[in-house]
Amino acid sequence: MSRPKSEPKVQMNSVAKSAVLPSTARPAKDGVVDADPAISRFLDAVWMERGLSQNTLAAYRADLTALTRWLDERRLVVTCTTRADLVAFIAWRVEAGARPRSTARQLSSFRRFFRFLLREGTVTDDPTAQIAMPKIGRSLPKSLTEDEVESLLAAPTVTDPLGHRDRTMLEVLYATGLRVSELVNLKHTQVNTNQGVIRIVGKGDRERLIPLGDESVRWLAEFVRGPRTEILLERQTDYLFPTRRGDRMTRQAFWHIIKRYARKAGVQKELSPHTLRHAFATHLLNRGADLRVVQMLLGHSDLSTTQIYTHVARERMKELHAQHHPRG
Repeated sequence: MSRPKSEPKVQMNSVAKSAVLPSTARPAKDGVVDADPAISRFLDAVWMERGLSQNTLAAYRADLTALTRWLDERRLVVTCTTRADLVAFIAWRVEAGARPRSTARQLSSFRRFFRFLLREGTVTDDPTAQIAMPKIGRSLPKSLTEDEVESLLAAPTVTDPLGHRDRTMLEVLYATGLRVSELVNLKHTQVNTNQGVIRIVGKGDRERLIPLGDESVRWLAEFVRGPRTEILLERQTDYLFPTRRGDRMTRQAFWHIIKRYARKAGVQKELSPHTLRHAFATHLLNRGADLRVVQMLLGHSDLSTTQIYTHVARERMKELHAQHHPRG
């Protein structure tokens, strides 16, 4: 391994296509403006009060839109929703194939919405109060071995400007543990290659400084000096990793790029857009990093979210032990 042991080079769904910024005049997918002003008030309130991510706001909007459309078909109004209505909606969704995790997320959205209505005095009862959350197992994030990461990083053809861009993006992702959305939205002003850090404003407007590591600094410097200019030609953009058209890359486009390089690298595992983020966290913990440091680097507000990576690291250690001691 070429990585220094003290520091591994480590770190859409349909609802994201909905409009995400709160507005009383926000059009839905079909061009229809939100019919119920209570939903617009709720989205405005949570956006102003909590500074939630656009993806979270989009999920709230999608969940509430699904509920109101179901209610409209039955000539019911969302502000008059009863517990029985919600139970019937959930049952209808489950019959249509909804999974427990999806149902739990929707119910969580409804709880927050109706508690908001309760606080502002629009309703007198919370219809979600007596509905239990479906039980869901917490799945372990998929991770890669360090050799698999090396193969993935080596897959792009770096003599091509776009290939050099892709390699640089993969290097930065593994060196920092960024979320894919944070990576594609990265701008020049957020990167300081002299100090070797990236400044990220993540979920809930929480800012964090993340060390880059020598390898990703080198790839970034080379990319900015040459291939980035070749991609842009005469166009201008603040985004660090532009597309051939000079636009910001989407999360979905980068996800397709990762899958393409994974096939080229011969990585057989089922990947997710956050695979390299998971690898960053797992490999740091494998090498003895403090859990709270990893929490800070990942931008988790709750340590329990980060703790799941200790289970991934432990499972990996068991696999390695079994390989080297097949008889136990």
